[in-house]
Amino acid sequence: MNAINFCPLDHTMNLIGTKWKPIVLFHLLEGPLRSGILQKKVPGISNKMFTQTVRELEKDGLVIREVFAIVPPKVEYALSEKGKSLKDILKSLDTWGANNIDSIKI
Repeated sequence: MNAINFCPLDHTMNLIGTKWKPIVLFHLLEGPLRSGILQKKVPGISNKMFTQTVRELEKDGLVIREVFAIVPPKVEYALSEKGKSLKDILKSLDTWGANNIDSIKI
């Protein structure tokens, strides 16, 4: 990595800067959630996008995926320590959105 060209904000946005990632991470602040429950908390996300999003978050070390060997299969997602370190950022984004919802033009 070239320290001269490194931008911390660019790095952060590459990790969480898609439409769905911050929402998934925000809901996991509540604690581990089963796959189906987590997906229902993200209205409008397709199965394909949900799977892609949680896989990327897992690959980047923000989310831990745990598979339980039961029938039917059970998959749970939880924040890793790295993911938990985003708590203040995610809560701040949520607060900002709540405080500025009146500025949305429909």
